[in-house]
Amino acid sequence: MQAGIKQQVLVDALFPNFGLNSKYGIYVRESILILGFAVLMSLCAQIAIRIPYTVVPITGQTFGVLLAGGALGSRKGALSMLIYSLIGMFLFPVFAPGSEAIKTSLGDSGVFHFIFPWSGTQNLLWSMPSGGYILGFIAAAYLIGKLAEKGWDRKSNLLLSLFLGNTVIYIFGLPWLSINLGIGLSKTLEWGLWPFLAGDAIKLVVASMMLPAAWNLVQFTKNK
Repeated sequence: MQAGIKQQVLVDALFPNFGLNSKYGIYVRESILILGFAVLMSLCAQIAIRIPYTVVPITGQTFGVLLAGGALGSRKGALSMLIYSLIGMFLFPVFAPGSEAIKTSLGDSGVFHFIFPWSGTQNLLWSMPSGGYILGFIAAAYLIGKLAEKGWDRKSNLLLSLFLGNTVIYIFGLPWLSINLGIGLSKTLEWGLWPFLAGDAIKLVVASMMLPAAWNLVQFTKNK
């Protein structure tokens, strides 16, 4: 199959239409999937590790973005991240807790926060040092989803597609962090990049194993 031809993405294989062939039925199905991944992203955001010398904690958000783009495709993946950002700005505190919030929730010695007690953040993106990363989630999910629609989520270049998506997050996040806090390049990299590379590598590898494993499950189910 040619690389430019749009292929079925994972959620379409795992969750077919179930007879919802009408226009409204398809809208309902897609809305459930998009909202479901926005909720998943909210949970991933509450898995956080506080780093004492930076205002941006290590979180599970990158992992949520990788899965959303790879599983939903470009349009639904980006929409799920957009919905997540709107919820966090206007409805509920679903953004990742800041380092101080983790410290307040768990005490001075608290470093690792896992979902509860809920310590999420609700704020306008332009008021947050991490706002650029959240915008990057939308762009990254779109890019990863677009590559998944070309079949990259079932090929050896899956890890490359996830890496490119992860890079997009930093392209948005680092300049935003620098401008928001008024810091130079060295401090921006120290606070916004270097502490997260090892964790990102782990999340990339885990996501690169989960997506093909899910596709193998789909094929196994079809062949039974």
